[in-house]
Amino acid sequence: MHTDEYQIDPTLVRLLIDSQFPRWAGLDIRPVASAGTDNALFRLGADLVVRLPRHARAARQVEKEQRWLPILAPNLPFEIPVPLATGAAAASYPFSWSVCRWIEGANPSTARCNDDGMACDLARFILALQKIDAREGPPPGPHNFWRGVDLAARDAITRDAIAKLEGTIDVAAATAAWEADARAPAGSSAPVWIHGDLSAGNMLERDGRLCAVIDFGGAAVGDPACDLIVAWSLFAGEARAKFHHALAVDDACRARGRGWALSTALVALPYYRDTNPGLVAASKRVVEEVLADFSGQSC
Repeated sequence: MHTDEYQIDPTLVRLLIDSQFPRWAGLDIRPVASAGTDNALFRLGADLVVRLPRHARAARQVEKEQRWLPILAPNLPFEIPVPLATGAAAASYPFSWSVCRWIEGANPSTARCNDDGMACDLARFILALQKIDAREGPPPGPHNFWRGVDLAARDAITRDAIAKLEGTIDVAAATAAWEADARAPAGSSAPVWIHGDLSAGNMLERDGRLCAVIDFGGAAVGDPACDLIVAWSLFAGEARAKFHHALAVDDACRARGRGWALSTALVALPYYRDTNPGLVAASKRVVEEVLADFSGQSC
């Protein structure tokens, strides 16, 4: 998926585990199927998961997660993957990596997420995250791909993506929606903790209800509108309205959230067009949802 991606397989993971954590040397290692783009996951026995950055840009996330996830976890209403151990870079692999406890659950399906339950669960998670003391938290930067910055800072990359998608999407409609939402006023409140990459692939459910939120590589202290991306990637109709109502978002924050959803989907489409069909399909759906929402609001 990336030109600088490091090749990771079970043989490499076995070597790293056996050399650095001999107490786990006898456990089976199995790849975890995932549409994720930054980290490779491997089950380690029945209860653990090994998480290894695929490329140097994702490697910046490890130190942040090791420091902050143990602090965030006790204040959140759902489980998150708290690291149990940190693996060191080695001759066979150049980055730090993590071992976490495996969390059972399934990614929610967009076909099932038009009910109030999941929307209210996720809003409760976001509100709890926003209440955590953010004064010493990391601002957006390379470690989280700048999620949570001023939306207008994404103007150049968003317009570049739109130009690359001529013939694939309605570029005129996408440009109009982007220009409108990018002009939305910035929030007046202090930055808060954000997850930065809320999507179906980074949530787990059991019995139709949210049970865990995973992959905090996009976490930072920034604009809460960034965590509204999920309103267009997962929810629709009444569930989306319920989600926004539960978070008490104003019109400007909602517009910035929609702009974040559109921008991230547009940028992903040309980048992953030939390498990640699952993410491409999800990104196309987000663009369609955003443009339909913008068109309906503009009428």
